[in-house]
Amino acid sequence: MYLDAFYLYLLIINIVTFTLYGEDKRRARDGQWRIPEKVLLMFSAVFGSLGALLGMYYFHHKTRKARFYITVPVLLFIHLYLLTRII
Repeated sequence: MYLDAFYLYLLIINIVTFTLYGEDKRRARDGQWRIPEKVLLMFSAVFGSLGALLGMYYFHHKTRKARFYITVPVLLFIHLYLLTRII
């Protein structure tokens, strides 16, 4: 029961994170107000790192910023490690 809820959480948080990266890229192109970097990284940190990494490369967004191209893969590695211990 709890594991099913956790899988659902993982799916939702990664979809939301991927969408946030796409939305921030759209706003950057349109010259609109942006989503703060700390929000993007926070969503990555709460197990949204796969969605963040996919969003970075799919939307070509934040791939030149060391804060992202280092932090997001490290978070993904940590998350995968933790998930192998949980499951």
